[in-house]
Amino acid sequence: MGTHSSSSGYLPINGLDLYYEVYGELRGSEPPLLLIPGAFMGADSMTTWADAFACERAVIVFDQQGHGRTADTAREMSYEQFADDAAALLGALGVEHADVMGYSQGGGVALQLAIRHDSLVSKLVSMSATFRKDGWYPSVFDAIGGITADAFAGTPVETAFKAHTPDVAAFEAHLEKMKKLNIDDQQVSADEMRSISAKTMIIVGDADGVKVEHALEMFRLRGGGDEQAAATGVLQEAPPARLVVLPAMSHVGISGESEVLVPLVRAFLDDVPPTTPELF
Repeated sequence: MGTHSSSSGYLPINGLDLYYEVYGELRGSEPPLLLIPGAFMGADSMTTWADAFACERAVIVFDQQGHGRTADTAREMSYEQFADDAAALLGALGVEHADVMGYSQGGGVALQLAIRHDSLVSKLVSMSATFRKDGWYPSVFDAIGGITADAFAGTPVETAFKAHTPDVAAFEAHLEKMKKLNIDDQQVSADEMRSISAKTMIIVGDADGVKVEHALEMFRLRGGGDEQAAATGVLQEAPPARLVVLPAMSHVGISGESEVLVPLVRAFLDDVPPTTPELF
């Protein structure tokens, strides 16, 4: 990583020995950005994103339960619990408000954080995530159900887990918990989506595991669409919700598109006013 963390370590969070990293100064003028990785991914998977934002604001990344350097426990897994862990981490770091960006499973956790701890979240970026199980293509669940421990043999996922928990049976048990978490997914209601106060950006690929029509529903529930802009052809102010659909982009592929997405996310986080060219 080009940018070195200013602090890192472990904190006792809701029964976990939770690993976190902070890049930059948490007391800066801009709210820190909390990055939440996807399923099986640790903080190391977000280094490119952290690099891109750490020059202008503090960035916080953490390993969820059983991910990266955070060991699993007997505790059940849920998006709600992971969101509570994120909230507790922010509290332990003395952060009262943060912008939050999550990818895949991390996007679902970010959504729960905005619902359950509304005052903590200034802006919300959901990348390749859903608010209901039917937002995924059915083939996604078939693929998750077929995952075995052999699929992770020799990978960073297995290596990181066995560094703190070498027991083979423990890794297999963790894998089964993760499969259940992601197959069951979450069922957030339309009213809960509307209740979120944070401005929201939704990002998906047109070849994503997330259905584009589901992303559009998320966008509408978050206040997306502007009838005045439709009538005049001009946006008068920064909208409360933004939708990004990348062409020819898969669920895994989108995680590597920081060069394209960072300027869009930055403009959203900074409330950059819309510009209109002189046509007439």
